[in-house]
Amino acid sequence: MPPGLPTDLSIAVLLPCYNEEPTVADVVRRFRAVLPAATVYVYDNNSRDQTAQRAREAGAVVVREPRQGKGNVVRRMFADIEADIYLMADGDGTYAPEDAPQLIDTLLAERADMVVGTRRGVTDDAGRAGHALGNRLFNSLYKRLFGRDFTDIFSGYRVFTRRFVKSFPAVSGGFEIETEMSVHASQLKLPVSEVVLDYGRRPEGSTSKLSTFSDGARILKMFARLMKETQPVRFFGAFSILFMIVGLLLAAPVLIEYLETGIVRRMPTWILALAFALLSILMAVAGVILDSVARGRAEQKRIFYLSIPAARHRRKAAGSRDAGPQSPSSAA
Repeated sequence: MPPGLPTDLSIAVLLPCYNEEPTVADVVRRFRAVLPAATVYVYDNNSRDQTAQRAREAGAVVVREPRQGKGNVVRRMFADIEADIYLMADGDGTYAPEDAPQLIDTLLAERADMVVGTRRGVTDDAGRAGHALGNRLFNSLYKRLFGRDFTDIFSGYRVFTRRFVKSFPAVSGGFEIETEMSVHASQLKLPVSEVVLDYGRRPEGSTSKLSTFSDGARILKMFARLMKETQPVRFFGAFSILFMIVGLLLAAPVLIEYLETGIVRRMPTWILALAFALLSILMAVAGVILDSVARGRAEQKRIFYLSIPAARHRRKAAGSRDAGPQSPSSAA
């Protein structure tokens, strides 16, 4: 185990993989070298190549997950595996295993529940122009909707405490799982941190599984669903305002004509305007009611999170700091 890392906590390295035969063996060996006391798990998601065999030969524990999609794999891993610290990466070699000790040390030093390895320069060149643009837009949108806890919500290099893993619902089925993790942390105001790391390129023979448009649409759908569930007043309030504006635009000429002539000639338009006004009121009422429901769900999640004991560890290099009160700079 590298100097400074705990020897009394179990560490699980989680690698969701789909057709990563060219890279997975090297990734597994490097993680085993840098974290010799950790157990490396490779969850094979219906690979059509020799991913599972190469991972097993390199010393990983290999499990097959038949439901296609990274979110399904992560949900299975989080349910199956028992550990104190969970480190998740990709099997394509874009995340350096040698950075793992830094992520784990940050998790322990900051007493965080999740540390994200943000990708240096990923928005400048994400392999495709569409991916780079999507990273900028979605990260900016996340900050506006859910807060400024994260600068790279799509990073797949993360380390978690047991508390986070066992309290995370993991509803997503695909690559939007990282977004759901980020929103879960933001909603419950969990202590989180980020570490800026270099982001590698796939070697020749390894291809990306991302689709700019289809995955982008799924992420937008996830944003909308999570906003509806965590911020229903804002979600339904936006529809309420939209319907009210449409209703007023439809009603204005009818009202002007009525004030001038005393006659309502366009009755269908008037009825449609009233329908939009009614929808506006319904959206507003739904937002207020569901806001109470969302608050209750958040409280239940928080209580369940707190019911999971925090991992206790000995830090030889920083024992005196951990024993005393945290300074503002080290508080997550």
